[in-house]
Amino acid sequence: MTKKIGILVGSLRKDSYNKIIAKKFAELLPEGYEAAFIKIDDLPLYNEDLDVEGSIPSEWTRFRNEMKEVEGVYFFTPEYNRSVPAALKNALDVGSRPMGDSVWGGKPGLVVTASPGGPGGFGANHHLRQSLVFLDVPTLQQPEAYIGGVMNLIDNDGNVVDDTVKFFKMITDKYIEFFEKLVK
Repeated sequence: MTKKIGILVGSLRKDSYNKIIAKKFAELLPEGYEAAFIKIDDLPLYNEDLDVEGSIPSEWTRFRNEMKEVEGVYFFTPEYNRSVPAALKNALDVGSRPMGDSVWGGKPGLVVTASPGGPGGFGANHHLRQSLVFLDVPTLQQPEAYIGGVMNLIDNDGNVVDDTVKFFKMITDKYIEFFEKLVK
């Protein structure tokens, strides 16, 4: 049976480096795994007043249903002001509600941050992990995936350079080992 890994990308930009990297990670999933890119750019900001029968935005319902169908989740994000973009944080909030019906609990996670700067999104990576602890998303600890100077790792055609792909493959292999220990 195919295992589905949800992919959330925090950057909304059309030619986002994080989207390019996410696509490469999706290609590296082994046989028996399938990537599901889950849209977050259309989610209205979480407001508990809307989370009642008859008022729930259809985008929230779609997102929650799609997340319930995946067994693991990859998070790809840039760093905005030493944290994660608002769209990604909002997706975490929408998926965690209503109370007692979170879509996150127990799904093995992978956090990958990429940025033009040298630290590779270190602040965003750790802020996201802090939220994932609360949401009960066990997250791969090693290897850590901070991709600094990302614009130098993607060629003019939008392809990730070979040595970087080897690093991504190693991360993918470690995630699959981690996933297999947690999901029976």
